[in-house]
Amino acid sequence: MSIEKEISIRRTFGIISHPDAGKTTLTEKLLLFGGAIQEAGAVKSNKVKKSATSDFMEIEKQRGISVATSVMGFYYKDKKINILDTPGHQDFAEDTYRTLTACDSVIVVIDVAKGVEPQTEKLVKVCRMRATPIIVFINKLDREGKDGFDLIDEVEQKLGLTLCPLSWPIGMGQRFQGVYNMWEKNLNLYSADNKQKISEGTSFEDISSPELDEYVGEEAATELRNDLELLEAVYPQFDRSEYLSGDLCPVFFGSALNNFGVRELLDCFQDIAPEPQPKEAEQRLVRPNENEFSGFVFKIHANIDPNHRNRIAFLKVVSGKFERNKNYVHTRSGKSFRVSAPTAFMASKKSTIDEAFPGDIIGIPDNGTFRIGDTLTSKEQLNYKGIPSFSPEHFRFINNADPLKAKQLNKGIDQLMDEGVAQLFTLKQNNRKIIGTVGALQYEVIQYRLEHEYNAKCSYENFPAFKACWIESNDEDQLKEFSTLKQRYLAEDKYGRLVFLADSQFSLQMAQDKFDKITFHMKSEF
Repeated sequence: MSIEKEISIRRTFGIISHPDAGKTTLTEKLLLFGGAIQEAGAVKSNKVKKSATSDFMEIEKQRGISVATSVMGFYYKDKKINILDTPGHQDFAEDTYRTLTACDSVIVVIDVAKGVEPQTEKLVKVCRMRATPIIVFINKLDREGKDGFDLIDEVEQKLGLTLCPLSWPIGMGQRFQGVYNMWEKNLNLYSADNKQKISEGTSFEDISSPELDEYVGEEAATELRNDLELLEAVYPQFDRSEYLSGDLCPVFFGSALNNFGVRELLDCFQDIAPEPQPKEAEQRLVRPNENEFSGFVFKIHANIDPNHRNRIAFLKVVSGKFERNKNYVHTRSGKSFRVSAPTAFMASKKSTIDEAFPGDIIGIPDNGTFRIGDTLTSKEQLNYKGIPSFSPEHFRFINNADPLKAKQLNKGIDQLMDEGVAQLFTLKQNNRKIIGTVGALQYEVIQYRLEHEYNAKCSYENFPAFKACWIESNDEDQLKEFSTLKQRYLAEDKYGRLVFLADSQFSLQMAQDKFDKITFHMKSEF
C-alpha cells in the first residue's frame, strides 16, 4: 500500500472532558464497537472487579479516574483509528495539553446533567487556539438532565463553538427511548432492561410516517418531528470543510455506558474526521506525504510494565514511513540510532511493529535518551514546536523517608520527572530538591508510584512559592546582582536552566520592574 493510501485511512484523535463526564467509558465502547476488546470494563463498579482498558496504572484502577494519557489503536471498517484517552482531572491538565499536540481532531464529552464544566472550557480553548476540529458528544442521556436545546445553547455560549446537531434524543432519563441519527437518517431504539445489548438501527427515511408513532408512541413521535423541524430552521447544515477548519462542530447524543449513540458517533467520525495533518517545525511546515520520516515525542511513561522497570517514549509519526531497525537522527543530541523493538499500543498491552505511518503513535524503548518535545528524523535537522512545560502552581520540598533507599528514590524522581508529571527544581543555595506541579493531586500520585514502582518512600514539606519563572539575560552585571539579591529563591531545573521561584505576585512584579534587562518566562520553551 502506498504512503498516500496509508495516510488516507488513518484517524488520530483525543477524547477530552471534565472529570467523570464518561470519557474513559466512551473510549471503552469505541474499542468495543471496533472489535478491539470483547468486553468493556466497569470503570467505577466495585461489584465487577475490573477496570477500564485505558486505565492501566494501579492508582487509576483504585480511584476510578485517569491520571495519564493512554493510547489505543484499532481498525474500524476500512480505517485505522488511534485514540488518545486523556486525564480529565485539572491536576493532570499538562499531560492533556501536551497530548493535544499529537491529535488531528478531538471529541469533547459533556455530561447531560452538569453541562459545560470549567475543565472542559480550558481544554476547548486550547483546541480552538490550534483550530483543531471538534465533535461534541453529549453523554449520560439515560439520566435526567438539561433540555437538548438548552444544552446546545450553553455549549455554544460557554465554549464559543458553532454547533450542528447530527443526532437527536427521543426523551431523556426515564423517558429515554433512543436516538434519531440525522447523519444516516435512521432511528436507534433501545430497551432499558437490556442496556448492554447493542440494538440495530430502524431506518426511517420519512419521519412523518405513521409507523414512527407505533415505535415510540404518538407523543414522543410528535415531539421528535417538532424538534427536528426546529433544528433544521435554526442550526446550520453540516459542511465538512467548516468542520475541518474548526469553525463548525457536529453534536451527537447518547449514553456511552449503555451503548446508546456510540456507533453513530464512530460511523460519522470515520467518514468526516481529518487525515493526519501537516505540522509546523521551527524550520518549516512538514507535510505527512513527504518521503523522509520525522516524528516527535509528546509523552514518556516509566514502568508501563512494572515487572520490567521499562520506559517508553510515545512518538507521533508526522511524515514519511517509520521502519524498524533503520537508522534515525535524534536532532537535539545529533546522535544516530536504530529502534529494534518499536511497539503499537492497546493501553498497557504492546505489540512489536515493523513499520508505522503518519498519524500513528508508536512506543520507543527509552533508557533516558528522550525528553518530551524531542524530534526524530531520517536526516533533516527539524525541531517540532509547541510542547512546553508550564509554570507550576504548587511547590513542595521532597524528602527521603527511608535513608536506605536513596538510590531508588533518586532514580524514581528522575524518571517520573522525565514523564512530565511534575517538574524538579534544585535550589542553588543548598541543593534541596523541590517538586512543582500544576495540581496538588500529583503529589499523591508521585508518592504512590515511588513506593509501588521504585520501592522508595518520600515525604513532603511546603515551599512558599507563587510561580516558577525561567530567566535569561544578556546583561551579566544585572543577572549577577539579581542572583545575589534573590539567591534564596534561585534554582535550576532538570536541564540546568536558571529558574526564579517567586514567593508572591508582588515579589515577581518588583523583580520585573527593577531588573528590566532580565526576561521572565512563564513556560520553559522560549
